[in-house]
Amino acid sequence: MAKGLFSKMREDRRAEADSDKFIDLGEMDAGDFEMEGEGSRVDVKVAELHRFEDLSNVTTHVYKGSVLVIDFSAIASDDTAMRRMSTELKAVARDVKGDVAGIAKNMLVVTPAGMTIDRKVLRGPF
Repeated sequence: MAKGLFSKMREDRRAEADSDKFIDLGEMDAGDFEMEGEGSRVDVKVAELHRFEDLSNVTTHVYKGSVLVIDFSAIASDDTAMRRMSTELKAVARDVKGDVAGIAKNMLVVTPAGMTIDRKVLRGPF
């Protein structure tokens, strides 16, 4: 008798999972995707660094809770500026208890507290 009960529970779970598997995006609006709570909004800021001195103006956004995507193509050939930028961004991430990682040849992402960067690259099925 107990085996029948557990089988029935598993069937009910599968039916629930199958019904939630697909959603019709045509029926949804942007309001369905809003996060609950007052302070749950996170902005993503994109910045271009043309010289190391620009970094201090840019990192203030991370301290305010924004995710920062940095294009450092203009200073990529300057080894000294690259070392200084790397050291500074690691310090910023440590200060805010966030994360920093390279996402492309000349791009970095710095996140605020509570956000980490997954280093595993997602690829489509080929």
